[in-house]
Amino acid sequence: MRLRLDQELFAGLIPLHILHHAGEKPIYGLWIIEELARHGYHLSAGTLYPMLHRLEKRGLLRSKKEPAGQSARRVYAITPNGRRTLVEAKEKVKELFRELFESELHRVFGSAKHAKRAMANGRNKNIDQPSKTRKRPR
Repeated sequence: MRLRLDQELFAGLIPLHILHHAGEKPIYGLWIIEELARHGYHLSAGTLYPMLHRLEKRGLLRSKKEPAGQSARRVYAITPNGRRTLVEAKEKVKELFRELFESELHRVFGSAKHAKRAMANGRNKNIDQPSKTRKRPR
């Protein structure tokens, strides 16, 4: 039961990861499978590719085929609509973060007022640092 609950709770985070990484640079299936695995999400191609296709159908990603050695691979990039959606989602995640960690923020910043001000400014260097995308080893 716990595994099922965890999967349901975390499933909504996977498209956010995908949009985030596709916003940094174009991505392809195997790379994002490996990147998500680093974060504890173990997806099969049979789970990931339908998700990528749904994001593309919703206008959040666009894809094109690019040469890759002897064959071609489909590469996904974020669209302007995907960027807007990601910005909105980040605001929602930030608000959830505030609620979930309010007591810890209070402890770090010394008061709820200072914690809320730091978060409201939106540029807390510990929270808003861009992630360092790992390159796939060759």
